[in-house]
Amino acid sequence: MEIEVLQEKLARALTVVSRVAMGAKATLPILSNVLIRVEGNKVSLTATNLDMAVVDYVPVISSKDGVITVPARILAEFVQNLPKGEKVKIKVDGNKVKIKAGKYSSTINGTPQDDFPELPEINKEKSVAYKMGVDEFKVGVSEVIVAASGDTTRPALTGVYFNTNENVLYIAATDGYRLAEKRFIKKVESEVAAIVPTASLQEVLKSITDDIDEIEIIFDDTQVRFRLGELEITSKLIDGTFPDYRKLIPENTDIQIIVDRAELSRIVKMAALFARESNRVICCTADAKKKVFTVSSISNEVGENESEIDVEVNKDGSVKLDSRFLADALNVLDEDKISFGFFLKPAPVLLTNEKSDDYRHMITILDN
Repeated sequence: MEIEVLQEKLARALTVVSRVAMGAKATLPILSNVLIRVEGNKVSLTATNLDMAVVDYVPVISSKDGVITVPARILAEFVQNLPKGEKVKIKVDGNKVKIKAGKYSSTINGTPQDDFPELPEINKEKSVAYKMGVDEFKVGVSEVIVAASGDTTRPALTGVYFNTNENVLYIAATDGYRLAEKRFIKKVESEVAAIVPTASLQEVLKSITDDIDEIEIIFDDTQVRFRLGELEITSKLIDGTFPDYRKLIPENTDIQIIVDRAELSRIVKMAALFARESNRVICCTADAKKKVFTVSSISNEVGENESEIDVEVNKDGSVKLDSRFLADALNVLDEDKISFGFFLKPAPVLLTNEKSDDYRHMITILDN
């Protein structure tokens, strides 16, 4: 096997695939390797951790067919430290992988592909596919993934739920204390109901580069594949049942506040400083007569904090919230003005953008 490739092309591909290889299960040493395959002038780099696989196709100057696996960390770090613009030549002699670029050379011990896992294929007959712009994908996933759970004892909540309803593709996530839903693609023809691991989506987000405009998402019964140009990331789906969350989201709230998002975010962060010793509890109070919204917190050890901002509000009311949950929601809402809605009875707070209705974020209130 031989290839000649520009340093920056190889370094970029190795950066992506090595993240998966270096995070692989230690029980199978071969998973820490990257599989390099040259076949018919097509060169692919592949890594897998058994739950997720990444394949990146690299444009090369010249090549000869062959296949080998190489420790991902040392190969990636060596190539990344080579000068940009260098032509990198890789030649395999037995299990020795010889790398040369200008005055730099190295030999790395490779391993035959025999023990490298076979990658499962997407079942084309049972698959559905969607395409969308990468900017919309990044925004939507970032808005929802923040509400996913990290509790592995409830696997269905550790992912993002892709689901269709009335020819619209939605994504949603919840950890049992907060819930986020995004209208992802407004008109689709195929139906899907699948839970994608957050780790896989985070890897997709990290792998998006400025030269990629479109992403294709392909589902079958057990897997999902994200295609970004020459890069493919395939992940197992989470086997579980996602909650019937739509029943939990109210259409309207008793108290509705229109507030400047940046200013609310600022006073929530200040209140959070004093809420660290009180389980992050902050109190949010609306005064309809004064047209103000107050955020306060108390710490027996540190002291107390109270800030207010001018708002549009229809009724008086007060709720206690987890400061981190509220800060997370404010960070992903993207309009200057947002709606902060809650009820006179104990019920979750509903946060939305003021003008658009494609994103909804609910937070469970704390006991008064």
